[in-house]
Amino acid sequence: QVHLVESGGGLVQTGGSLRLSCAASGGTLSDYTMGWFRQAPGKEREAVAVISYHTTTTYYLRSGKGRFTVSRDNGNNMAFLQMNNLEPEDSAVYYCAAESDRSRMARSESDYRYWGQGTKVTVSS
Repeated sequence: QVHLVESGGGLVQTGGSLRLSCAASGGTLSDYTMGWFRQAPGKEREAVAVISYHTTTTYYLRSGKGRFTVSRDNGNNMAFLQMNNLEPEDSAVYYCAAESDRSRMARSESDYRYWGQGTKVTVSS
């Protein structure tokens, strides 16, 4: 069973940057597609970025393209989400998740088996 722990959230002003990290233990990260999701109050959880196990394929939510960069370091069992030019609309709790079917670039919350506890991002205007 993979255990995921996010870090790096916080309060930032509009236009600022944050780098979220996801540390995995109890498994080999290269066995999983990794996703970053976010959930704002009163809204559904949505996929922000997804990265394939081999790192060569990525997906981004349209609003994050050009601002967010997902990456992973399989050797160190880490995944990252670099977020630049942040906007108040990016405020949410961000989660990393692991999907064991490596053939899919899953974007649905229900496709991911393992989840971290979340890290809160607040962007002030």
